[in-house]
Order: sequence, then structure tokens, then C-alpha cells
Amino acid sequence: MIEKEIQVKDYLTKSNLPSSDYVINPYVGCPHGCKYCYASFMKRFTGHKEEWGTFIDIKRCDKKINTKKLENKSVFLSSVTDCYNQFEEKYKITRRILKELINVNCNLNISTKSKLILRDIDLLKQMKNLTVSMSINTLDENFKNDMDNASSIKERLSTLRTLHENGIYTVLFMSPIFPYITNFKEIIEISKAYIDEYWFENLNLRGDYKTKILLYIQEKYPKLINEYNDIYMKGNKKYWNDLSKEIKDYCEINNVKYINYFYHEELVKNKKNG
Repeated sequence: MIEKEIQVKDYLTKSNLPSSDYVINPYVGCPHGCKYCYASFMKRFTGHKEEWGTFIDIKRCDKKINTKKLENKSVFLSSVTDCYNQFEEKYKITRRILKELINVNCNLNISTKSKLILRDIDLLKQMKNLTVSMSINTLDENFKNDMDNASSIKERLSTLRTLHENGIYTVLFMSPIFPYITNFKEIIEISKAYIDEYWFENLNLRGDYKTKILLYIQEKYPKLINEYNDIYMKGNKKYWNDLSKEIKDYCEINNVKYINYFYHEELVKNKKNG
């Protein structure tokens, strides 16, 4: 890992995400190195030429967060990095930020794939309106290891259970759903006792990682390559439309609280249009 400290003017950034007013990204880059990570596009704006997942910039900021801006707003921590990546254990940037947000009347959503979040459970229990979402799209540890360097699936599920037992609102973010590989019902059944809400997001392929993922499917799941080409090369949306209905029917019958983010671009457009 190429490790560097950088100085920034502010941790707060206005957000274009459908459900967030502001985002906070304590780091640039992410050592989890998810093969499907859309955030790899950040290299275009930061001057990094290295492979995604091999560099980390630690953001230092002398300015306090303007908490008045955040009153009754929604804040997402984080959108293009994991705020609990392994370097957080050393630098504690996220912990410092949480201390500034404790008394703020905002809706805070922390998203992570790391069990390290449990280190800060003392602070999390003091937050006014907190949601913690953890990404899980498989129960197969081998598939997970092929895709990222984050905590194991077993550790993520255990972390969500512990958060729930401590009164923290838990979301299992089923993201990204890999067509014909992710079994959403299986994941819900194994976790529903300690999950307050499920979010669903489909696998979007663009940029240079589109080719990488399709090559991976060709190698490891050759029987699925025609289906993946139909979805990602020909743009056939039937699979996602059918799966949306299946998720809706299943969740409604089983009283599972959920949000479907399959149509992300439409949600962003709707937000811009008010």
C-alpha cells in the first residue's frame, strides 16, 4: 500500500446521492480493493495512477466541521472509501469526526465492510439518529475473497448482530447483487433476527472494471457468461425488472422492511428535479 497524508480544507462535501445531503470521506482510496468498486473513478480527480486498492491518502483537516450546516440534514460516511478501512485503526480520523457529530441533530448513515466499527461503539451509542449499513452480497467466503479484502462475511454478520444488540439501527446492504450468484432470500433468512432493514443495489458495470468482472465470470462461472453478456453488453433489463418484483413480493409477504436502489440513476435525477 502506498500511504500518504494530505491536507484538506473541509471534510464535508455536498452530496448528489439520492438519500444524503452531505458526505464525509476521511480517506482517498481504499485498501479493500473491491473489484466492482465504482469509486475507482476517483483516480481521475486525485492524480493517482496506481491500481485501485493499492493506495490510501489520509485526510488531515484543521478546520472543525460546520455542524450548523448539518442540522436536520442527512450525512453519509462514506461514499468513495470505507471509513473503517484498516488504516483507520492507526489514524483514527473517523473516530475524531464522530466525536464532532455526537450532539448534532442530523441523520447519520455509516457504511462499511469492516468489523473495526465496533471499536467506536461507545460513540455510536451516543449518536442521535444513526444507521449503520454493512454490505453483504454473498454467504460464500471464497467469492467474497475474490471480490474484496474487507472483513469476512461471518465477521460482518457478527458485527451487525452486536450493533443491533446495542440498540443501533442496522441495515444489511445487499450490494452489489451479482446476477444469478447473489441469493437474496438466503441472506435475509440467515440474518433477519438482527437486521432492521435491507437495502438492495444491482451490480452496475462501467469503466475498466466492467471488463475485469466479465472476465472473472467467464473464468469462474462460465455457464453464466451468456446471461451476463445479455445484461451488460446488450443492455437487457428484464433480469433486474423480474428480480425487483421478486424482492418486492418476498419482502411484503414476510414483513421485511426494505429499499430498492436498482434504479439509482433515476433516483439521482429525481433528487435534482426536486
